Amino acid sequence: MDNIKDFILAKMPVGAIVFDQNMDVVYVNRQATVFLKRFELPGEIREISRRIFEALKQSRLQELFPGEIYLSKKLEGSPNNWTFRFFISENPGPLVSIFVIEEKISNKLEMNRLRQLYGLTRRETDVLRRTLDGLKNIETAEDLEISEQTVKDHLSNIYMKIGVENKFELMRFLIAPTNDTPGN
Repeated sequence: MDNIKDFILAKMPVGAIVFDQNMDVVYVNRQATVFLKRFELPGEIREISRRIFEALKQSRLQELFPGEIYLSKKLEGSPNNWTFRFFISENPGPLVSIFVIEEKISNKLEMNRLRQLYGLTRRETDVLRRTLDGLKNIETAEDLEISEQTVKDHLSNIYMKIGVENKFELMRFLIAPTNDTPGN
């Protein structure tokens, strides 16, 4: 059963960070590790977590935090918005879990339609998705567990099939704010 839990936590597309009452990070999954390599955790996360633990100590959690807790933020260096969702656990001990959710550009496009329209392979579509979401070639390689050169080869094929010269043209072509954008 632990293998199944480990697999799910490692592969889920959402980052998970867990703080204990001392504000120590006690768990970080793979997606959160990738996030923390690229960005600094917004200061508000620790401040909200600290306030949650204070409310727990004072038995005022429901009074001070009566509903769901979300923080939405645009991070410097990211083309996407981010949502941080807080979950509070009182047992087995007080913990605050933060789920890190990226509002990805690729989620706004019909990737299967693009794949069919341009004759992309599934792996090329995987590379395209990550490129649209702002990952660098090396980050895409790590995420897909392939070499950086293989990512570059896939990108060359994608450029040729779509009829663009580089990432800038690719992004402009696929996410241009027009009604006839190929992905919409």
